[in-house]
Amino acid sequence: MRRLTADVAVAGNGVLGWSVAVELVRRSPGLRVVVAGPGARPGSATVAAGAMLNCFAEVTETTSRHPASQAKFALARTALDAWPDWLEALGEGDGPAPAMVAPGTFVVLGAQATPTAVRNFDAVQAALKEHAEPHHEVQAADIPGLRPVPHERPVRALYLEREGAVDARGVLGALEGCGRRQGVTSVDGQVSRLLTANGRTTALHLADGTTISAGAVVVAAGAASQPLLDQVLAHRTPPLLHGTGCAVQTRRHTGPGFDRVIRTPTRSGACGMHLVPLGGGVEYLGATNIVCFDPPEGPRLGVTQFLLRFATDQFDTRLAMSAVRRWHYAHRPVPLDRFPLLGPTGIDGLYVATGTYRDGFHGSPVIARHLADVILTPSARPELLAPFAPVRAPVEDMTVEDSVDLFVSDTVETATEYGMRLPYFLDTAPLAAQARTEAHQALQRLDRPIALHPEILTAVREASPAHLHHLNTYLRTTTPAP
Repeated sequence: MRRLTADVAVAGNGVLGWSVAVELVRRSPGLRVVVAGPGARPGSATVAAGAMLNCFAEVTETTSRHPASQAKFALARTALDAWPDWLEALGEGDGPAPAMVAPGTFVVLGAQATPTAVRNFDAVQAALKEHAEPHHEVQAADIPGLRPVPHERPVRALYLEREGAVDARGVLGALEGCGRRQGVTSVDGQVSRLLTANGRTTALHLADGTTISAGAVVVAAGAASQPLLDQVLAHRTPPLLHGTGCAVQTRRHTGPGFDRVIRTPTRSGACGMHLVPLGGGVEYLGATNIVCFDPPEGPRLGVTQFLLRFATDQFDTRLAMSAVRRWHYAHRPVPLDRFPLLGPTGIDGLYVATGTYRDGFHGSPVIARHLADVILTPSARPELLAPFAPVRAPVEDMTVEDSVDLFVSDTVETATEYGMRLPYFLDTAPLAAQARTEAHQALQRLDRPIALHPEILTAVREASPAHLHHLNTYLRTTTPAP
């Protein structure tokens, strides 16, 4: 049985775990930091990420409606400013700094966009203007490489000058290299337990028997963080679900391809469809999003089919001739309320950096900075992290009835987007009525009525008795009785 000793032990070897480790040793040379996680990274969101540096492109019509949403946007804006220096710093020492593989992002609104997508596009444009973010409107004909089917041709388009994408795999490799040059130790193994003594977290225990004793422990294991948190914070943190998604990496055979990121605004129940050029004719097409308590063994055939159809129809029909190089499939960590879990936990020595849903890669430089602040100076309380305290009641950014209405409209719009067509003498009222019934049935499974977003409500509707028991125990622990 191997025993290691460190000042800080990090559970999780994705972008957040390594970013925190690098920031710590950069700020405090000589600090003993150990990062533990499976070398193969099964289900890692980082390895599968398209790694778009999207802040304004992710804005929706609800971004400004709740303080927690506003704080999440503020974190994303800070990260957008931080990335150029962060990339440059990762290249110090051996090898060049990783660079943006595709500077700039086109956000396009197709002719058949749903009402939600239209409102979200308007919200993106309004936020760009409000914050004087460099951008300009463009014509679809001026977007290099764009050749959708005629009925999907964009009716509006924006070019965001500072957003774009990096190579997720390249950045992760640069983080590892930078950390190891500065003394970070990497351990290949699955963290199975958090060890505590006298009310303090003292060590990580790995499945192979390795123990890493440390003065501070950071849980940054993505969707796999829940079992660890349950050991010491049972029913006190918002339950983490798995945001399962697939993407495909292809190589061009026909057409010039794209030289900038192109994406749609956030759609009903999903992130925007996006294409990221990785260079040399290689393109990344993403992504699907199914939220569940227990992830399926792999991507679902139906949503994978529509991912490919949407990409070829909305971006470039010539993608149909591209060669598939690699499929990506991973699990994003999705808290019940969709807001991240960041910062100290109230248990001495235990910190959390997870639950970032789709924003973990983009926010990693800033999250790492603030986590390092509170680890190195325990009295520090970064204002930016305050709304995302890991131990909390669920953040509700709408009313319960609003969440039902949103579920209904999301169901109807998703069905339309996936190809539902009705004769002129019928409308969507029966589908809406069925969706409303399903939403209320899902809410009736909860011991406390709370507002949930559509993808979370769907997961609750399908949750097993064991997951439902865990969820309801959390609600009884953290929220007042109705």
